[in-house]
Amino acid sequence: MKMTQAPDQVHLVGSIGLGSVDEVFQTAGRVLGNRLKRIPDGEPGPRRLWVSFQYPLLRSSAFLRPDPSGKVRKTNGFPLLCLIEGVTADEVTFGELGYAREARSSYADFVAARDRGALPKGIKFQVCLPTPMAVTYAFCTERDVVEIDRAYEAAMIREVQALCSAIPHEDLCIQWDFCHEMLILDGQPQDQFPLVEASIEQIMARMRRICAPIPTTVDLGIHICYGDFGAKHVIEPVDATRMVEAANALAAAIKRPLTYIHFPIPVAWNEERYYRPFADLQLSPTTGVYLGLIHILDGEDATRRRIDIARQFIPSFGVATECGIARARKPDVVERTLALYAAVTRPSS
Repeated sequence: MKMTQAPDQVHLVGSIGLGSVDEVFQTAGRVLGNRLKRIPDGEPGPRRLWVSFQYPLLRSSAFLRPDPSGKVRKTNGFPLLCLIEGVTADEVTFGELGYAREARSSYADFVAARDRGALPKGIKFQVCLPTPMAVTYAFCTERDVVEIDRAYEAAMIREVQALCSAIPHEDLCIQWDFCHEMLILDGQPQDQFPLVEASIEQIMARMRRICAPIPTTVDLGIHICYGDFGAKHVIEPVDATRMVEAANALAAAIKRPLTYIHFPIPVAWNEERYYRPFADLQLSPTTGVYLGLIHILDGEDATRRRIDIARQFIPSFGVATECGIARARKPDVVERTLALYAAVTRPSS
């Protein structure tokens, strides 16, 4: 298969397993330069474990307690939470979730890195947020999850509003990590998450609500995800069919422009049949596509082959990894991954 022109845009999905926010900006800026249109802060510290960052907040709530049944989250052993006896749904509320506060601090580092030339001019600061459903459906019991989710969603909307008030819109991108929803919508057997109020219509109504407060002057992205616990997907997509269905539903449901959608591409997808459903994408011409086909497991040649196969069904796209590159990854793995990004792409003109 003849290699076509290399992509000139890369996407960093979220977490990056380096030691600090400044190291992320310095390293990614040096290796990738103007291939980057946006950059996350790498989600250091407790955010490295994604939604587990929120478990202490939920556990310390005056309205929640460990479920008396002793049920635990299978992947990490955290006790599932339920409403305290006697608490009604309309009493439940959450204050700051911590995401806006973390982003304000990292944005100061972003501006400093850009000003000293470590990051290219025009780059945007990417804030990656789990959907409310990703948090509550991971850590709350099926009996009470809907009531808890409503209160948590309201708190997350306030976080988004705080972000958009604190960070100049021309510098800001907000990305929703659409993971637990995708695992449910895929339809393969799973016993990780409750299925109450989890139809595609109910999931898309949630997405419409949480995107509504984001001004059109702020970039909005969706990271479609199949999980990354222990650097592995929770389940593997059979092909791109379910992701394409979800992306089309998202594009129809969200009542503002989508800047981009990211799709994970498993390392084993080396045949056309996996990618053929991408021909059915129904996105606006202004919505960019990033394919998470960067894998250091099989290197440059295999990555270029994936790019060539995908081009038959999506003429233009940028490249990414399947998910973040922090959990279960040492700094040398991050460096090798960034080097592979650079090897299979070209600087933006």
